[in-house]
Amino acid sequence: MRLQPIRPGAGQESVWDCPRPPRLQQVPERLRVVLGGVTIADTMAGWRVCETSHPPTYYLPPADILLGSLIPVPGNSWCEWKGQAGYLDVLGGGKQADRAGWRYREPTATFEPIREHVAFHASLMDSCWVGDEQAMPQPGGFYGGWITSGIVGPFKGAPGSAGW
Repeated sequence: MRLQPIRPGAGQESVWDCPRPPRLQQVPERLRVVLGGVTIADTMAGWRVCETSHPPTYYLPPADILLGSLIPVPGNSWCEWKGQAGYLDVLGGGKQADRAGWRYREPTATFEPIREHVAFHASLMDSCWVGDEQAMPQPGGFYGGWITSGIVGPFKGAPGSAGW
């Protein structure tokens, strides 16, 4: 089966127009993350990473994350573009989401602006918001992109996308 990118409509962008290596962009919209009914992160100073076939991954500055809501946990992974990621359990409103956040403590030079910023798996939070729109999680549970009405796929992570 041949991959058919969805043609973006007015005001939309296609993940197939995103570059590889990925691009880092400041986010003009407000970003919020809710867990256990508590807003654990709320910022107007977020960043997003846009990469071919992936919905954007959003990174929020530590200063705009509720104190005590992040617990560093063992383990890491390697991104050829950003460097070594460390993982975090996320706490909010009496709920704990294991390894639901990650950050780059020493990112590559290109991604220096997101040093210590935290990305959250939307599928493990109550909700994640870009502006006034609730984002949907990137399919598959491995990648951490947030899908909004402004982005079209198909998206890496969906069944059958392992070979893309």
